[in-house]
Amino acid sequence: MSNCHPEDLSRDEIERSQLERLQRLLGEVHARNPFWQQKLGQAGITPGDIRSLDDLRKLPFLTKQELVDDQNANPPYGTNLTYPPSGYSRLHQTSGTTGRPMRWLDTSDSWDWFMKCWAQIYRIVGLREDDVLAFPFSFGPFIGFWAAFDGACRLGRLSLPMGGLTSEARLRMMLELNATFVCCTPTYAMRLVEIAAGKNIDLASSAVRGLVVAGEPGGNVPSVRRRIEEGWGARVFDHWGMTDIGSLGIEPHDAPGGLSILETECIAEIVDPDTGEPVEPGTLGELIITNLGRWGHPVIRYRTGDLVRAAAECPSGRSLLRLDGGIQGRADDMVTIRGNNVFPSSVEAILREFDAVAEYRIIVESQRSMHQLRLEIEPVPAVAEHADEQDRLLKTVAAAIKDRLNFHPAIEAVPVESLPRFELKGRRFVRRDGNAD
Repeated sequence: MSNCHPEDLSRDEIERSQLERLQRLLGEVHARNPFWQQKLGQAGITPGDIRSLDDLRKLPFLTKQELVDDQNANPPYGTNLTYPPSGYSRLHQTSGTTGRPMRWLDTSDSWDWFMKCWAQIYRIVGLREDDVLAFPFSFGPFIGFWAAFDGACRLGRLSLPMGGLTSEARLRMMLELNATFVCCTPTYAMRLVEIAAGKNIDLASSAVRGLVVAGEPGGNVPSVRRRIEEGWGARVFDHWGMTDIGSLGIEPHDAPGGLSILETECIAEIVDPDTGEPVEPGTLGELIITNLGRWGHPVIRYRTGDLVRAAAECPSGRSLLRLDGGIQGRADDMVTIRGNNVFPSSVEAILREFDAVAEYRIIVESQRSMHQLRLEIEPVPAVAEHADEQDRLLKTVAAAIKDRLNFHPAIEAVPVESLPRFELKGRRFVRRDGNAD
């Protein structure tokens, strides 16, 4: 193996490493992990059956519901633990946006692996030795940017923790300490722009040159990216990860418009969500992840629910899998409106093109077994003050959705500051048909 950084390995080097680590992982969980002992046994698979990466398809898929059911039946952590509880040093839990939160444990070794992921991520976005990183989020059990914070510290970069501060105090701290990178959700990046404008803070003239955004779609949605980059006067870098799989995707500084998946640390597959069969590059499919660095609490062939398209190659020249446009949506978020398949991210991409829209909420209701979509639009104050301008905004938004998504939404204006603001994941998609949002 060459002496370059892991993210710069050749395709052959990546695949040799993937197979060797996969075989070691399977040997460890087959010997020690009750969850995987049962799952592999039911599938009739032993570690010796996996002799090539193609053999990975012999293994069954893993779903989030299986993990949730296991934790519910075997509280508090479930049986997907390779070591005794005393062998773990960190606890995080999922945000619970699709149901009950899951608890996730890491050993000191797996947390070190997290740090290696973030070292790659920071190199790929072009972090410099003199960069100062701001982390405007609450340091709670949601993994958020915990690993990003610790990873920056281990690289020797000055890192500013901002839990417990108001948004205005966070902004002033960033300016006073000359922060150059900010790590937050796309929603909160836009919220800080809104607050800065109200306090006459000129973010675009600050030292901030980059924002790593994650936790929800948006970083690769052109209209969202434009709002953030114009408000901050800085470059947006989309990032992808999950509590249960780790930090595994980042937008390269030299190849914007897509995500590079850290295949040095995982095996990624893209399959048809209905058949489970691989799809060709350029075809929309579900991203499947086998994590190679988290042996203590592993996921193997995990159905992420995220829909993506693989590019034939990455403009950066790296051999890593590139996902054009980042995460396209979630399989479980899709709704059918008058025969059209609609993702909330598609609606958001249109709404964020309108600077007069301060906030919004998408409400899906079932009426006589049919989905109906309703939009609540909160205009900016200058538009809300004039009934004719507000009415014109609603008609223009409705026309744009009809033109591009082929349906007429029910749409209404709501008062200024009446819709919630979010520090972590925005919850703007609400189902009122018995399903969780």
